[in-house]
Amino acid sequence: MKLYSIGEFARLLGVSVSTLRNWDKEGRLKPLRTPTGKRRYTEEMLFQALGMKRAERPKKTVLYARVSSAGQKNDLETQTEFLRQFAVSRGYGVDEVIADIGSALNDRRKGFMRLVSMVLRGELERVVIADKDRLVRFGFEFFEDLFAKYGAEIVVVHRDEKAAPAQELAEDLVRIVRHFAARLYGSRSYRARKLVRTVREALGDEANRSAEESSAEPKKAGNPKADD
Repeated sequence: MKLYSIGEFARLLGVSVSTLRNWDKEGRLKPLRTPTGKRRYTEEMLFQALGMKRAERPKKTVLYARVSSAGQKNDLETQTEFLRQFAVSRGYGVDEVIADIGSALNDRRKGFMRLVSMVLRGELERVVIADKDRLVRFGFEFFEDLFAKYGAEIVVVHRDEKAAPAQELAEDLVRIVRHFAARLYGSRSYRARKLVRTVREALGDEANRSAEESSAEPKKAGNPKADD
């Protein structure tokens, strides 16, 4: 079993020797004693002390905003400002804003990785997002449970709304099809390109049809021109 002197232990924790002596006096972290009375610390005590150190730091509230492409930077600013106003209305002090650009299917997004790392280090009290899709497209409940295990709450402004734009959902579907087409036929094969093109065209037709339906004026009862 590896034992650390009080000086070594203090350096590992990033605290002073006097802090360790105070923790000993207060009964918060009792070291072992050598026959000559010197303090010695185990690795188990190191993990315990790291937890104590994290608990002493105030936890943060972070706003997380995301859009799919660089062309949506204005939307990203609007989303961030909306989250700020929501946080103020709830009385949250905002410690940091993380803004990401990338697909919700990409779990290697720079901001997302930073957010998860902060959670795993026990630094966050809450994360505020506009809707579930801003964080991840699939598996939101998994991340909600994971964050909760590390003491972080995910506050979703539009929890019951399907807020992702149709264009963004279509782009994600194309990414999924492209990925599996490449696995099946090879990324440069004609069949893979044709499948992706067919899906793009189908999604484009559906988007156009939806736009036409939403812009069409409803027929008025008793208006003979409505049936012309």
